Amino acid sequence: MTEWLAGIDAGGTSFKCGVADGAGNIVAKFRVGVTTPEETIGACLEQFEQLCAEHNGHIAALGIASFGPLDRDSASETYGVIGATPKSYWSHTPMIKPFSDVLKCPIKIDTDVNGALIAEMVSGAAKGAVCAAYITIGTGIGAGLYANGGLLGQASHPEFGHIHIKRHAADDFSGACGFHDDCLEGLASATAIRARFGPPEDIAEDHILWDIESYYLAQACQSLYLTLRTDKIILGGGVMQAPFLLDRVRDQFETLLAGYAGMTRAQACSIIHRAGHGDDAGLEGAFCLAREAREELK
Repeated sequence: MTEWLAGIDAGGTSFKCGVADGAGNIVAKFRVGVTTPEETIGACLEQFEQLCAEHNGHIAALGIASFGPLDRDSASETYGVIGATPKSYWSHTPMIKPFSDVLKCPIKIDTDVNGALIAEMVSGAAKGAVCAAYITIGTGIGAGLYANGGLLGQASHPEFGHIHIKRHAADDFSGACGFHDDCLEGLASATAIRARFGPPEDIAEDHILWDIESYYLAQACQSLYLTLRTDKIILGGGVMQAPFLLDRVRDQFETLLAGYAGMTRAQACSIIHRAGHGDDAGLEGAFCLAREAREELK
């Protein structure tokens, strides 16, 4: 029987799942659309079990990189439970127990952005960085932060998507965040884009949206850089699939810094990157968590 590591990148729109061999090579991947917790988790378990049966595989450990807010304190009674979230049906959902009950393996969980950041620092666009951040821009917005030898926000996690930012002069949208209206997530997430302009993938490159979006994301990068003096800021998530957006964010970032701290265009390009693992950053992070869960048993 082949021993596998399993990973789940549990996003707000879909759960990207996969199994990898001991060397970290992905054996198989599948995606489950998010509905209710029971349906979504049940579908993930069904496909994991089917993969094991078809390939004579055994899941030795599972890593989950989940959307939040999430209790990531392993000493807490509610470790692995999602907190109050605008995601319908998901508030107070336990993310570990349903998988543990069926798979009977060690499980480690962290936020999706922390998982993606770990993967990018191990083998992606932030490899070798001493201080780094990962921002995901998808259904919501979140950030994982690494400095001083560890992830920041222990034993909880940052809620960077809910910082307030300066409005773009052309943007009068009220905001899409159920808690704060016009925070970063409420103005720059895929949810916010769809609410005022439609699906991001259908919006032309010369649309005013992209000026607005790059301005907001550049402010996010500016806040992180000036606070932490990050070596690398990695931008991931569905919105970053627009091929021209990265350069626009770098341009706006350089403009906002206005030469402060010696910022140049070359430095902006050195600091701000698209995820090296692309759309698989969260899943690769989940495999990293699975390896940690397995090692902790030894």
